[in-house]
Amino acid sequence: QVLSDVFNAPVFTIDTANSACLGSAYRAIHGLVAERNVPLADVVKLAPEPRLAVTPTPGAEELYRPLLKRYAELEQKVIYNSASSC
Repeated sequence: QVLSDVFNAPVFTIDTANSACLGSAYRAIHGLVAERNVPLADVVKLAPEPRLAVTPTPGAEELYRPLLKRYAELEQKVIYNSASSC
């Protein structure tokens, strides 16, 4: 529920062991074929059917939107400072 609320997006799951690892593997395959403009949908077309697990809590976006913006700003500072100190 927290992920759904923070990112204001529905969360889907698949009924398989180690689904996070499977998702990472699909993203890796997608990265390998990116130069050929293969859509992610084509890469995952044989994946198990996802099931809607949760949807965002009404009003949660108002709470998390400014926090996500602040997080992105802090992340950019860290990336910029790390790059400039190299």
